[in-house]
Amino acid sequence: MNGRLASSRPYPSHVLPHPLPTTKDFRMNADFDRNAAVRTAPDAVRIERTLPGPIERVWAYLTEDEKLGQWLASGIIEPRVGGKVELLFLHSRLSDEPGPAPARYADMEPNGYRHRSRVTAWDPPRVLAYTWGEQDDASEVRFELNERGDDVLLTVTHARLPNHGELVGVSGGWHAHLDVLADRLHGRAPPNFWKRHAPLDAEYQKRFAAG
Repeated sequence: MNGRLASSRPYPSHVLPHPLPTTKDFRMNADFDRNAAVRTAPDAVRIERTLPGPIERVWAYLTEDEKLGQWLASGIIEPRVGGKVELLFLHSRLSDEPGPAPARYADMEPNGYRHRSRVTAWDPPRVLAYTWGEQDDASEVRFELNERGDDVLLTVTHARLPNHGELVGVSGGWHAHLDVLADRLHGRAPPNFWKRHAPLDAEYQKRFAAG
């Protein structure tokens, strides 16, 4: 939204108005708003999901190689502050549904993208954090788990993002990955990651437009 009011003047006969939103559009917007990342600072976003418990099960999906690889990336997270994080992102393997990566992410397939960083917080089964890269000024992602009856509230905060492009990029990325996690925990087969990610990325581009 750009803050401008729509004109009350009728459209000229040679100009067609934009089509009215469809039921699918409204449903997509409602789903997006319910699950969307929110900007909490100029360099940080937060995104939440309510997931089926118990809390130990959700923790396992954040930390154990086989389960982590079903929704984010396979690899190791050493269980201590200062421990190494080595992940291999293979988005095409997060679903049985085939589909190519967009051109801007083509270098991430088919061999994947390797991520290395360090654990900055380890408090099982409630808090996990690690840097997003090995450089001194790397951003940081933090996972917090809180029980809500039989469910678990997962809060993901990604902070110290270096620029607007990174902020938009991680918002769409975490949104799509957490959708896959929710599918896995609910026993549903997730759709192709890139098919899910594309409309989310476009929506964050609009909602977090620079300025």
